[in-house]
Amino acid sequence: MGLRRTAILAAVLAGATVVSACNPTLRSHGFRYPDGEVPTITPGEDTRASVIATLGNPSTRGMFDDDTWYYISATREYLAYLRPDTRDRRVIAVRFDENGSVAAVDEYGLEDGRVVALVERETPTRGRELSLIEQLLGNVGRLPSEQFGGEQNLPGGAGGPRPDGG
Repeated sequence: MGLRRTAILAAVLAGATVVSACNPTLRSHGFRYPDGEVPTITPGEDTRASVIATLGNPSTRGMFDDDTWYYISATREYLAYLRPDTRDRRVIAVRFDENGSVAAVDEYGLEDGRVVALVERETPTRGRELSLIEQLLGNVGRLPSEQFGGEQNLPGGAGGPRPDGG
């Protein structure tokens, strides 16, 4: 009877382990408001200092316009070895005018996102068209011998001292 009970217990534990491994894990990224507390930002009244006091430092700033701050938060679901799935995303864009006052506040969700097709092209770099030996031996014999001992075209350009003191 003891062997049967041990086998059943082992099977139950193995089943519980398998089932618990399939439970999704939710992870939050970015700033989350406490329950029920959604701060309001009023255009024309709030300034940069009051926005930082209310929301904290922005997640990022505008790439071409430093007068737009973005606060980004997301919830992702992780399930075993599968690619994470974004369940919720919230982006708050706060735009400031030239005086530092809030000009507009826009909020974007997961439904506002767009898929961006990346270009797979690569910029060619010099040196790829020559082999290693061609690169190492490529300059052998190219410099005329008068450049090494003559007064013209000294290495380093025209700014250095001349051998004749000129």
